[in-house]
Amino acid sequence: MRAVVWERYGPPEGLHLREVVKPTPKDDELLIKIHATTVSAGDCELRSLNFSIGLRLLVRLLMGLTRPRRKVLGQELAGVVEAVGKDVTLFRPGDAVFGTTGFGFGAYAEYICLPERSEGRALATKPTNMTYEEAATVPTGGLEALHFLRRAGGLSRRRVVIVGAGGGIGTFAVQLAKYFGAEVTGVDRTGKLDLLRSIGADRVFDFPQQDFTKGGATYDVIFDVVGTGSYADHLAALTENGRYLLGNPRFSTRVRARWISWRGGKKVVTGASRQKTEDLVFLRQLIEGGSLRTVIDRRFPLEQVPEAHRYFETGLARGRVVITVENPQSSDPRRPSPDGAVP
Repeated sequence: MRAVVWERYGPPEGLHLREVVKPTPKDDELLIKIHATTVSAGDCELRSLNFSIGLRLLVRLLMGLTRPRRKVLGQELAGVVEAVGKDVTLFRPGDAVFGTTGFGFGAYAEYICLPERSEGRALATKPTNMTYEEAATVPTGGLEALHFLRRAGGLSRRRVVIVGAGGGIGTFAVQLAKYFGAEVTGVDRTGKLDLLRSIGADRVFDFPQQDFTKGGATYDVIFDVVGTGSYADHLAALTENGRYLLGNPRFSTRVRARWISWRGGKKVVTGASRQKTEDLVFLRQLIEGGSLRTVIDRRFPLEQVPEAHRYFETGLARGRVVITVENPQSSDPRRPSPDGAVP
């Protein structure tokens, strides 16, 4: 089978399309024929070792000191179950599924084996009203957004700011916050503001031309998806018992977060989701009920994963960057049009 093999740390040039051995499912595993996957921040950060010095060393110890031992990146997917192990009970061959591989990665390939149940992974049947390309974009961004917003407590009639609202997590966060009854302000670059309005944002701020923390307004929840905003300014813009959600905090910020939360009043929330299947099923129900949709910026074929990584790292993507693995012309009649329109 074909897979994009991760051969060295650094820029996208370390990713190469190769022929590798097709996996065979164990007794508790499914063999999934992948139709679509995505480029995520986790893929790019791991590939380039874009971490603090301490975390970079830890990753090398876990993944390989001089070159990566885990050879295939890709954290989320949509596809069709081709075969199942004898102990699998929830899925059968022919089922259309979507899910996340967690820290196992491996989705930049034509096939993958995943356990039916596993801590840190989520797998469910695909939403009936989504293409494989659309469904592949949901698991990581949707689960992260859901995790943080739930930790903020009840959102009904609360004022919520999403910083980095036009990206993979942010677009789901805007829609979920609206679903939970919040008044939502989206913050992102000029080219993404119309998108934010189209998915429900009540107000938008053009970063960095406008600063939502100035002018005296306060907010109940600030969700900084990308972690580039001013920690002090964001805290100052919170109400007395507000919640500051940090999707990508630096180590020093984590330490300060504990201190702020310990003092009472305002709380700082960090930590990634556990990617539970029941949460993925909840997202599927919202999608099928018309309350949640995905936003796709560009699509690349499997052989162009390096180009897809380069584009993702420009920060210009409006929503998600998708990798098409299986030719959907014959397998997915709802394939979106080549101009990038989202149904």
